[in-house]
Amino acid sequence: MGGMASKGKPSPRSAVEPLSNTQVARLAAEYDLVDPTRPFPTGRIRPNQKEIDELNPKTTHRLVEGAAKVLRASCKVRAWGLDNVPVEGSYITAATHVTQFDVFVPMVAMFQMGRRPRYMAKAEMGKWPIIGKWFRDVGMQPVPRRSGKARQIEEESINILTSGHALTIWPEGTVTRDPKKWPMSMKNGIGFIALEASRRVGHQIPLHCAVTWGAASINHWWPWPRKNVVMCYDVRLDYADLLAHADQWGDEPPVELADELARRVRVRMKEVMANIRGVKAPDGFYDYRIMKEVPEVAPFTDPHVVDARALGKTTDALPKDE
Repeated sequence: MGGMASKGKPSPRSAVEPLSNTQVARLAAEYDLVDPTRPFPTGRIRPNQKEIDELNPKTTHRLVEGAAKVLRASCKVRAWGLDNVPVEGSYITAATHVTQFDVFVPMVAMFQMGRRPRYMAKAEMGKWPIIGKWFRDVGMQPVPRRSGKARQIEEESINILTSGHALTIWPEGTVTRDPKKWPMSMKNGIGFIALEASRRVGHQIPLHCAVTWGAASINHWWPWPRKNVVMCYDVRLDYADLLAHADQWGDEPPVELADELARRVRVRMKEVMANIRGVKAPDGFYDYRIMKEVPEVAPFTDPHVVDARALGKTTDALPKDE
């Protein structure tokens, strides 16, 4: 999601170690790592032809081929979990935003898996020379910054999902400012979008985290020798408990439920990234609003308490034996 003004600068490449061959070998021993830049990376599948045909297929093919060649030339990219990409229907991808590779790796991977997600991306990308037009042609929805149009953007996102399309969001809003490049604070727009779209279609829309790591060490002017980049396309993130009383919400999902879902996305991204990096995830997270590390937010552990807080009830009024 866009909508926040950029401030500060991302930490330098030297702030983190490159992803080592030893760590990639450890991941390969545990997961089936594939090349996400090749067609049908998990084996030949039936692509979603209707989706392909309705989104400028020739332009899309050229963009994917071009982006895939750039990725292969500049890094050694591998992925696991692409079998989790739904074959049809709407779904949400919440992607990390360590570098611009976090845009292109999941995009190319899902296109090679036969899907054509729409994207909520900062409006400036749509103005880039040549490639900006391609982005718009392949489903990029430009998000203006500093515009105060958050609800309008969320409504466009919800409409994408309720019309049966897939949607990719970068919930941090900009490249992480965490000094060690962990996922940072997230606006709760992803929570509002997932919850409200799910309420409108009558079921929980699949939500997956796409976590990419390794590109932070790449020198974009001289990327050789090529660095390792690994992406995990994670299993579905469950939020059914947050939808339990959707018929009582009123006009929109309660803020506390949207906050909770954004928290779950951030925590899950940290867990998956820690696994890829082979280190322990930080206990806290970097808050973009105040530009400093803060303790992690405690989860709602009881769905009834979630609803009580969100709907303005007291816990004394809740059933005792549910």
